[in-house]
Amino acid sequence: MKKILLFASMLFSFSFSQTSLAQSADRFAYAITDLQSGQSGHWNYLRKIDLSTGLFSPVLLDGIRADKPVYNAVSKNQFLPSTVDAPFAKGVAALAYDKNNNRLYFTPMFIDQLRYIDLQTMQVYYYADQSFTGQPQKSADQGNIVTRMVMASDGFGYAMTNDAKQLIRFSTGKNFTVTDLGAVVDDPSNKNVSIHNACSSFGGDMIADNAGHLFIISARNFVFKINIETKVAQYLGVIAGLPSGFTSNAAAVTDQNQIIVGSALQAKSFFTVDYKTLKATPANVSGDIWQTSDMANSNLLITNTNKLAPPIVVMDEIERNGNGNISVFPNPVTDRKFVLQMNNLDRGAYTMQLTDLMGRVLSQQAINLSGKRQANTVHIPQNTANGFYMVKVLNANKKLIAVTKILIE
Repeated sequence: MKKILLFASMLFSFSFSQTSLAQSADRFAYAITDLQSGQSGHWNYLRKIDLSTGLFSPVLLDGIRADKPVYNAVSKNQFLPSTVDAPFAKGVAALAYDKNNNRLYFTPMFIDQLRYIDLQTMQVYYYADQSFTGQPQKSADQGNIVTRMVMASDGFGYAMTNDAKQLIRFSTGKNFTVTDLGAVVDDPSNKNVSIHNACSSFGGDMIADNAGHLFIISARNFVFKINIETKVAQYLGVIAGLPSGFTSNAAAVTDQNQIIVGSALQAKSFFTVDYKTLKATPANVSGDIWQTSDMANSNLLITNTNKLAPPIVVMDEIERNGNGNISVFPNPVTDRKFVLQMNNLDRGAYTMQLTDLMGRVLSQQAINLSGKRQANTVHIPQNTANGFYMVKVLNANKKLIAVTKILIE
């Protein structure tokens, strides 16, 4: 019988999680900048930088406009202007791009509140009724200020305080949650270089990789890798090749799998960093170079190439567009259940499997198909994390006959 190889694409994209191999990486990043080139400390203006040319866009959002309408993220009601401050009031140094929902999440440095920009409408929303870190009073040493934020490969957003005593996880789907994961701890190999040290490790930015890690690039150019599951921070070294006085305040991953860093204090150049060697080289820039307190896109640093190899499934006499035999709606899934529509399949017994992108079965359900078309409701286990998953249908002989991908929010 004819053997056909169905390649299930399972690559990480710039969004907060894994996506199709065919999907290209972001070639841009959103940036929080000053209003005028050469200024310092006025981190209130949103721009977009083309990572290929180094060219900044005009201001996309003036974050200190007092007359800018803002909305409650839960009720969607507009706030009275007299009751709230401007979106970027007090300055912003923590930004994360949620590509799936087309939002930019951020928190002002001295206001304990998570907010987001809807990039489709450029409207701004505040989670006004929920504290972000639980510490509205910011300390004199600025240790409990959030200056690092990113969307990770598991679909959650992560933020961390300067002193690394709070690692915060937040969801971006329909059911918004904020979880304080507690303090990050130093790996024993760090010796005298601590993630908690103000001189070496405060400030900077955070990126994520495709293997469950966060990378901290501190303002003083020290680099740490954090295992999200264990919350252990491993010191990797100091970025080499940066000019004297350069502070790494903004970081993002390029489409070439390098780290680009910018400074909030020095605007002479941006630099690209090889994550394996931590060596920096001047980045391609053009036009005005803005002092930048934070950058964000949806790219993940590819550190685990094993996760880039899509698994091969051998099937008998199945068309390459075998996914046409099943469809899932809604997709993305927002309320822990979806409808599986089965089309043009023979009557009989089938098994539906919900698996992660590594093929591990999370749940399965027996289905008795009584006609050419049939819809079945599938409930997702409550402890299933947000992210991408595969829906597979097997026949009575346990042969895979159809597969499709879903996103759980």
